[in-house]
Amino acid sequence: MTLETALNGLNDQLRAALPPEIAEVLDADRRRAATAFAEVGAKIDDFELPSADGTPVKLAALVEEGPAVLVFYRGQWCPYCNLTLRTYQQELLPELEKRGATLAAISPQKPDGTVPDLGFPVLSDVGSTVARGLGLSYPVSAPVREAMETLGTNLEQVNGTWDLVHPAVVVADQDRVLRFVDVHPDFVTRTEPADILKAL
Repeated sequence: MTLETALNGLNDQLRAALPPEIAEVLDADRRRAATAFAEVGAKIDDFELPSADGTPVKLAALVEEGPAVLVFYRGQWCPYCNLTLRTYQQELLPELEKRGATLAAISPQKPDGTVPDLGFPVLSDVGSTVARGLGLSYPVSAPVREAMETLGTNLEQVNGTWDLVHPAVVVADQDRVLRFVDVHPDFVTRTEPADILKAL
């Protein structure tokens, strides 16, 4: 089963449980227009971000031995993100290790001390500084904010702001040059593990 198939199945399940008016708002947000994102060949600035337990992690350390695969996701509250990270843990991480590449996930969610059950760093880009530098951060619209609050998600409490990031995967080489960029303005879709391995 591909990640796309699993995500579409999850979406059908979740959408069926939503009130129609909220489903309509979220569907409209999935069709939002793409903005200008970082391109292959651009250089990403070095950064230092805290992991869930507060341990700082630098990009320089992630690319020290080889390329780094950076997965930008919306937050731990997002079921699509959780499914994607679990899939990357099972299918992608072992292959990256064989190739001398590292994997790290980055979200705007504040570090809360909860260490996810994953074999790679999960980093907090509070304020979306790194994501904004890549063109991935955007403010949540008023209708989506209302829908999320109705569903019990208050981004201001979780992230500190009402900003989100487009799900994305970028591959940075040892010189911090982007060699692969795949952005998904439709938050239900994600990068297939096979496409990441092909990029490497």
